[in-house]
Amino acid sequence: MPSDPSLSIASSKSKGIDSPVDELNRSIIKLLQEDGRMAYKDVARALKVSEGTIRNRVQSMKQSGLLKIVALADPMAIRYKADAMVGIKVASPASPRDVAERLSQFAEVVYVLWVSGRYDLLIEVVCDSSESFQKFLEDHCFGSEDIDQIEVMTGIEMFKNQFLLKRQGI
Repeated sequence: MPSDPSLSIASSKSKGIDSPVDELNRSIIKLLQEDGRMAYKDVARALKVSEGTIRNRVQSMKQSGLLKIVALADPMAIRYKADAMVGIKVASPASPRDVAERLSQFAEVVYVLWVSGRYDLLIEVVCDSSESFQKFLEDHCFGSEDIDQIEVMTGIEMFKNQFLLKRQGI
């Protein structure tokens, strides 16, 4: 299992040392996206500031919810037998939020996104075997009153798997 940590960014309206528009914060985040385990002293050296400044900035961004350091596992690298994206059209009168909350409760569901366009929801389902994937679909998708249609899209080859910074004028 890859141990390369990755980062995710949440929006923040703050303008302090946890601000997403601060150039130093953006530089810190960029370095940590490359290596989430980079030592504060190495970040400080690269950015020509003190280690304490980096420690304070990272802690402040984490406390404000702007920065979260996580490890991401590539399902293909850890050899799951079944990994697929499932496009879901929600049946009336159910709402996408209701279906998303219901499906989010299952360990096999690792990603849920309310989307616009052809589907209402896009979910990623990861299972240990094709049989367990089939059982998940039968038990929780097919025949469910809150789901009108599904389309299963299996991956062929992963080219990139990374959380990206959302550009909000920063």
